[in-house]
Amino acid sequence: MELVLEILLWASLAGVLLTYVGYPLLLIAARPLARPRRIVDSEPTVSFVISAFNEAAVIADKLDNTLTLDYPRDRLEVAVISDASDDGTDGIVANYADRGVALHRQSPRTGKSMGLTRFVPQLTGEFVVFSDANSMYERDAVRKLVRHFADPSVGFAVGHQRYYADGTDAAASESLYWRYETFLKIQESRIGSVVCGDGAIYAIRRELFEPLRADDINDLYLPLRIVARGFRGVFDAEAVCYERTAATFSGEFRRKVRIINRSLRAVLRVPQVLNPFRVGRFAWQLGIHKVLRWFVPFLLIAALLANIPLAARGQTFYQWLLGLQIAFYSLACLRPVAGIGSIKPVYLASYFCLMNLAAFFGVLSCLFGSRIAVWQPERAEALPSQAPVNSPREQPSGVA
Repeated sequence: MELVLEILLWASLAGVLLTYVGYPLLLIAARPLARPRRIVDSEPTVSFVISAFNEAAVIADKLDNTLTLDYPRDRLEVAVISDASDDGTDGIVANYADRGVALHRQSPRTGKSMGLTRFVPQLTGEFVVFSDANSMYERDAVRKLVRHFADPSVGFAVGHQRYYADGTDAAASESLYWRYETFLKIQESRIGSVVCGDGAIYAIRRELFEPLRADDINDLYLPLRIVARGFRGVFDAEAVCYERTAATFSGEFRRKVRIINRSLRAVLRVPQVLNPFRVGRFAWQLGIHKVLRWFVPFLLIAALLANIPLAARGQTFYQWLLGLQIAFYSLACLRPVAGIGSIKPVYLASYFCLMNLAAFFGVLSCLFGSRIAVWQPERAEALPSQAPVNSPREQPSGVA
C-alpha cells in the first residue's frame, strides 16, 4: 500500500512539474527544430469581425479604433455581429454605417458561435480577423497578422493580447499568467504551430472557416480543425491589442470555468489532434499545454491525499513535503485578509489555486454534460470614451 501511495504522489507531482516547468524546458530544447518564418507585407482583402453583446459602453471606442487602423479602407470590411443586444449597441453601430461598418443582428440571442456561423459565410475578405468589442488594436495589428499568410502552410495567425495594469490583484495576476502564456506561444510558433487562437485577436483564411455549434469555443475549435486539415498557426507578438481583465478574482474564476468547459469540449470534438501520427509534435504540445494543465487540480488533490498517510507513518521527508503543501494552500487563503492579501506571493498563490479550482469545475462540468452557449461578459468598467490605447492614466501591462 505504501508503494502505491508513493507512486501516486510522485506521479502526480511529476505531472504538475511537467505542466508548468518541464513543458517550457522542452520547448526551449526543441529550438533547433525551429521553422524559417516566411512573411511578406501585403494588403489582401480582410473581413474584420467584432462580436458584441450589450457593448454600448465600449463599441464606439472599438469602432473608432478599428477605423483608424493602418490598413486601406477599401481592403478592410468591418462587420459587427450583435447577439440580440438590447442596451443601445445596435443604434451606436448604425451611426457608423456611412463609414462602411455593417451591422449583423442575431435575434433571438443564441451566442457568439452561432452568430459567426450565420454571418461569416456572407463576408467577402480573403482573410477573417476575429475581435472582441473591448479589444483595442495597435494601428498596425491587422497588417502584422496577415503578413504570415504568405506562407501557404499557415492557416491561422494569433496576435498578442495584453492587459491594462489597472492596479487590481486580478489584473496583476492575469498579467503574470499572460507573460508565461506568451512565452509558450512564441516557442510553439517557432517549432511548429501555436496551440490555439485568441478570440480578441486572431485571423484565419476565410475558406478554412467551418460552421460552429452553439457551445463551441471558436478560438480553439477552429484552430484545431485547421491543424487537423494540415495547416499550422503562428503567433505574432508584434500584432498587439489591449483589454482589461475581469475586475475581481471571482470574475476571473467564472470566466475560466466557462473557457475550460468549452475548450475541453473542443478537444473532444477534434480528437485527431491528439494523434502524433496525424499531426506530429502538435499532439504533445496540445496534450501538455492544454489538456494536462486542465487536469492539474486533480493531480494536486491526489498528491495531497497520498501525502497525508505517508506523513502519518512518521517519515520525516513526507512530513516536510506535506507541510510545504499545507503552507502553500494556507498562503492562498490569506488573500481576503486586509493588508496581507495584496502582498505578491499571497495573491499569486491565491490566483494559482483559484484558477486550478476553476479548471476542476470546468472539467467536471464538461464531463457531466454541461454546455455553455451564452454568458454575461466578465470585465471591469469600459475604457473612457476616446481614450487613447496607451494613455498616461493607464499603461498597458504584459510583454512587449
